[in-house]
Amino acid sequence: MISDTQRQRDQLSISKRNLWPRNRFVGADYLYIILLLIALGAFIYYLYTYRELALLYLPSLLGGTLVTLVMSVLSAIFACVFGLLGAMGSLSRFRVLRWISLGYVEIIRGTPLLVQLFLWYFGVRIVLSNLGFDPYILAFQGMTVLQSNSLVPDAFNSYFYGILALSFNYGAYLTEVFRSGILSVDKGQTEAALSLGLDARQTMRHIVLPQAIRTTIPPLTNNFITLIQDSAFLAVIAVVELEYITTGLALPQTDPNNKMFVFILGALLYLAMCYPLSLIARTTEHRLTVNRD
Repeated sequence: MISDTQRQRDQLSISKRNLWPRNRFVGADYLYIILLLIALGAFIYYLYTYRELALLYLPSLLGGTLVTLVMSVLSAIFACVFGLLGAMGSLSRFRVLRWISLGYVEIIRGTPLLVQLFLWYFGVRIVLSNLGFDPYILAFQGMTVLQSNSLVPDAFNSYFYGILALSFNYGAYLTEVFRSGILSVDKGQTEAALSLGLDARQTMRHIVLPQAIRTTIPPLTNNFITLIQDSAFLAVIAVVELEYITTGLALPQTDPNNKMFVFILGALLYLAMCYPLSLIARTTEHRLTVNRD
């Protein structure tokens, strides 16, 4: 009887020791949640104390946010075009196309985006202007046909070359994303499609690309989020986007606390643009994974 009682006590002691690490982690989780709620409450109170400044500057910042979104979406679309062309060139059987694609990727990825912006705006723009190409005049004439030429901003050339610079830069990164995604598809599926009578274009469109998209969604999303953030560089060529307006409102502030708040408000608007995109990408990736399984 004594031995049975002692055995039960030993088992109870062992179970308590096994539960101790689990209870410790649960306690750490509760502590983390409490600290997070305290920090969130303090941040909300911080925003509340500057509510008048926020209400004053928020309309201007929202206008800059809209410009940032539009330019980021257009740049992302053209970046996909450049990236897909670069990927096709890098996988081409023609050596010249492979060399051009390789040079494009290595040169663009090996130089800063800021330098490329200056080259596009102060280099390519001037060369094309000397040749008679002016994007503002073309856009103004095109919108005149639609009776809405007043919508063309005076600094249209800055927007035009800013979008080109961003899309050309991120097209180099997307070239590698698309190339790796296409190569991830089993070659046996391509051979099977060709044996069934599909040509190379049909095979790429109906067999390879749909499967490659699944593997490219995470890096595509990361690049698009970074593109939205890098659109702040467009302020250096006088594009009136979110960073340009944030800096213009913050720098004249004589109170350092007010200046910091304006920058924080601008950062929150960037977060509001990037975080939903991340959630959408996770949901899409999960659905595609479930459908594939």
